[in-house]
Amino acid sequence: MERVDPSALRWLIGVELTNYRKHAGASQAEVGKALKISGGMVAHFEVGRHLPSPQQIDVMLTHYGAPRYDIDRLGYLAGRADKSSWLARWNDIIPDWARTYVGLEGLASHVVTYAPLVLNALTQTREYSAGVTAPSSRVRPDQEERLVGLRMERQDRVFSAENPLHVTMIVEESVLDRPIGSSPEVMRGQLEHLLELGERENVAILVLPTAIGRHDGLEGQFTVLHFRDTDDEIQARPVVFVEIPDDAIYIQEQRQVAQYTRNADQLREVALSPAESATAIRTRLAAFE
Repeated sequence: MERVDPSALRWLIGVELTNYRKHAGASQAEVGKALKISGGMVAHFEVGRHLPSPQQIDVMLTHYGAPRYDIDRLGYLAGRADKSSWLARWNDIIPDWARTYVGLEGLASHVVTYAPLVLNALTQTREYSAGVTAPSSRVRPDQEERLVGLRMERQDRVFSAENPLHVTMIVEESVLDRPIGSSPEVMRGQLEHLLELGERENVAILVLPTAIGRHDGLEGQFTVLHFRDTDDEIQARPVVFVEIPDDAIYIQEQRQVAQYTRNADQLREVALSPAESATAIRTRLAAFE
């Protein structure tokens, strides 16, 4: 199931072009001369305001000394941007910073997320999602139901039979004990849903026991998005998403991305195994009997 959002694609391509230019030590004005356009337009390409043509991408990356594979890869991505966005229905309720993330998630092949406070949206039931959303100072009451609907729509890729999204959720044990929703049945249904998700080949639910104490996720929640095609070839470099109140930080510098990837790997090492995590969830379900 393909989830193309042109604005997210432009952003992703712009990130890659910026990284190549900086690595080559070229200025935007210099690149503009090679393309016979202004340096300002090159800047627009790099922030995702405008999309360069595959031919312009070829000229830029050749100027940067990029390998042919990367030139063809970004040219292919640019070609996919000529489509309408599946997110258009929700344009009026999601801010630009959130739309960028949801668009990137739709393009990703694997999402690795650390959930210290609530379960990731890709693993929520509708009732749990509604409980997370309301009441909220960040969401208008008349938009709550539509926002929940968007989260459910995002989950379609997890259950897709063709090229499903892979999800690794590393969740703090305390999240399983935090009551969300209007009744205990909401949490019961959510825990049952986690067990069902954990049985899927493309989903890993890993519980971090509180008893382990200090670990590399204590600085806050984060998500690493990986972009590969069905042949496991890199489509774009990974990106880290860090949500902050009413905004987000997107980390694209690959040295920093690598650090977050190492943090995620270290968290997986100290977390319970998938089987042990399922046991921890079942233990909590038993309390509802």
